[in-house]
Amino acid sequence: MNSNYALHEMLEVHEMAAFKTVCMTKSKTMQSLVTDPELLQILQQEVKLSQQQLQELGGVLTKATL
Repeated sequence: MNSNYALHEMLEVHEMAAFKTVCMTKSKTMQSLVTDPELLQILQQEVKLSQQQLQELGGVLTKATL
């Protein structure tokens, strides 16, 4: 896979990482307030998925060259 990106592409990856970080933080925070087991499970899945996605985005940023 080509790792040469334009500046606007790098910024978009940063924006996605920032957005996913906010989503994950909100899901983690809400877990302590939720009493419904089904909703708690959804939030836990969201946190796990967000962590995987952030690792992937971090990998893209690490390998990327302008």
